[in-house]
Amino acid sequence: MPTIILETFINAPADVCFDLTRDARVHINSVITADGEIALGQRVTFEGRHFGRRQKFTVEVIECERPRVFVDEMRQGAFSSFRHVHEFSELDGGSLMKDTVIWTSPVGIFGRLADKLFIEGYLRRLVATRNMKLKEIAEAAN
Repeated sequence: MPTIILETFINAPADVCFDLTRDARVHINSVITADGEIALGQRVTFEGRHFGRRQKFTVEVIECERPRVFVDEMRQGAFSSFRHVHEFSELDGGSLMKDTVIWTSPVGIFGRLADKLFIEGYLRRLVATRNMKLKEIAEAAN
């Protein structure tokens, strides 16, 4: 299964970063169906234009331990499977945010080819852009 790991240092406490990551307002390029902060057991639907067409992607938060980790898994969407692990640790007076994204594309070998050609890069840019926005908000509030 393809995996992306991104680490972002944020000059703010881990609990601030953790809470912002679960805040629907921080997610970009998507309309999100969620009430307040995203929490354990909650299903969240993201709707946006990805890969040239309008898509819906529903995840469920399956693990949530504030301010260290939360994990969401796809329940409905374009991938055969999709898991996003969000981890936070204190580091040098700030926080290290680590995103691990693991997915399986549909349609066998064609999906694996698409992963290498464009899906991996697209997902990496999407998460990195979200992380930069989160970093900007967290550091401005700190």
